[in-house]
Amino acid sequence: MTQQVLILGGSGRIGRQVAVDLLTYTSAQITIAGRNLKIGQRVSQLLGNRCQFLSIDLDKPELLQGAIAQSNLVIHCAGPFHHRNASVLRLCIDLAVNYLDVSDHPSFTCKAIALKVKAEAAGITAIVNTGIFPGLSNSMVRRDVDQLDEAQSIHLSYVVGGSGGAGLTVMQSTFLGLQRPFEAWIDGKRRSVNPYSDREVIDFPHYGKVGVSWFDMPESFTLADTFPVKTVITKFGSVPRFYNYLTWSVARCWHPKLLQSQSVIEFLSRVSYGMTQISNRFSGIGVVIRSEVTGLKHGQRVSCVSTLVHPNTACAAGIGTGTIAESLLSGVLKKPGVWSPEQAVSTSLFEAAMQSRGIEIQQQLFPTPSRHPFEVPSAVLY
Repeated sequence: MTQQVLILGGSGRIGRQVAVDLLTYTSAQITIAGRNLKIGQRVSQLLGNRCQFLSIDLDKPELLQGAIAQSNLVIHCAGPFHHRNASVLRLCIDLAVNYLDVSDHPSFTCKAIALKVKAEAAGITAIVNTGIFPGLSNSMVRRDVDQLDEAQSIHLSYVVGGSGGAGLTVMQSTFLGLQRPFEAWIDGKRRSVNPYSDREVIDFPHYGKVGVSWFDMPESFTLADTFPVKTVITKFGSVPRFYNYLTWSVARCWHPKLLQSQSVIEFLSRVSYGMTQISNRFSGIGVVIRSEVTGLKHGQRVSCVSTLVHPNTACAAGIGTGTIAESLLSGVLKKPGVWSPEQAVSTSLFEAAMQSRGIEIQQQLFPTPSRHPFEVPSAVLY
């Protein structure tokens, strides 16, 4: 019997990339759901005869409930998630349907994880924060942690070229992340951090030296909850570098009340998106993720550093979610409860998934503090 996958927000930039991945690597029938009938029908036609569009408003639970009941898997891509509740996950629990999402804000992640016991009792596997970052970034960290005898600190940094191939929703998420200070796990304590502060310059593959700054991400607490580390750092930057300075100026110079206004967020998002449509031509829309886990191996202090480069950020997000969805549909992955990727996906499963998509992750061990690499047998994943 053909499995049915419902992708909420499936006509958006990220949702449609998830659909593309599933149509390529599974035999599932895909339903993309959204509010805009014209766009949705156009996208479904482009995706082919195994894809159909369903007009759904998430604020109308009756229609949503019926769509979920007919599905084997629900994938929630209808962001931004900053102000969303976990109503979709609750419906999935009530109807015993597996669930994934591409959420990227800690507030939503907390709401979802609070339903862990109910999901476990219902026997459903729910995994939040799938995608690129969070998502692939979480599994990269787990893979690095597995190389060490003891992990002590985690430093995640991401660089995106232009719009990353995403739409207005992702732009909105960026500016929503500047609204207020957030808590980070530093030296074994929760400490308040200002968004886009403490800039540091890191040499990234493909992009070279780029400044990255603190950004509020779910990994900052899910990784600290998963691994007994003292510090988790999550930093973000963009190219062209002008966008870094623009984002920094909004975070530092604009009155906080302005950033609480939805109209201001909408304005900033549209202006930035318009600018990226020009800069994308020379910056590209790629992404680099860098994971650095510091700890002990054979009694020596070392850092395990991994990097992933992809030419299309939105496509990479689709792969991050699509590979986990494929594992759920095939029955390879089954873990009742609500989890983040590093808690649900083993390193061996992650490596096999990346191989199937042709994603290469470079990995090296370095003595700390000197940075001269020594060989690791499986240092490069193809």
